[in-house]
Amino acid sequence: MIGFLRGTLVQKQPPMLLLDVQGVGYEVEAPMSTFYQLENADEMVTILTHMHVREDAQLLFGFATESERTLFKTLIKVNGVGAKMALGILSAMSVHEFCTFVDSADIAALTRIPGVGKKTAERLQIEMRDRLKPIIESGLLAYEPLSASLGNTASNQQPLRIMTSIQQSACDALMALGYKPPQAEKMVKSVFSEELSLEEVIKQALQGVKL
Repeated sequence: MIGFLRGTLVQKQPPMLLLDVQGVGYEVEAPMSTFYQLENADEMVTILTHMHVREDAQLLFGFATESERTLFKTLIKVNGVGAKMALGILSAMSVHEFCTFVDSADIAALTRIPGVGKKTAERLQIEMRDRLKPIIESGLLAYEPLSASLGNTASNQQPLRIMTSIQQSACDALMALGYKPPQAEKMVKSVFSEELSLEEVIKQALQGVKL
């Protein structure tokens, strides 16, 4: 199995990263929380990885921290939670926020994750509560119960009638995380500013879901 990759970051196209590791190009899917921590293209980076093997594909998922990878590997063990939903969870909120919502049984917060309805949120809360306890106690996942300070970012930008390339790329990234096209477009246009990078637009759009 591949535990990590260290190489040159060739391309960032959420949710896909392309890394050049000694002349071999690795495609790695990553949550937005990892994208926010990466340098620009052509920089040397180290990505923690998890290989997900299916009957029809072998996929690599990448993470900036051990806590992200640990939570991802725990989430995909929950019935009905696949890799795509797990990426959506890590993109929509931090590890600390997710643990807080599970710990406090905040079902409403969990249903704001793309693709997570009330029944799935309830199952997530019940199953993850029991799964997270031994992981937190072991030190693999850093979390202090009920001590999170959740910040929201709002924007007073007016929606634009024409989608720019950054807006379209941001919409594509949100749709890859499970949001419907009209919802993704509305999220992006509500926060878009020409001064923001692609990663910043996606980050603020996802933060707006928590409002």
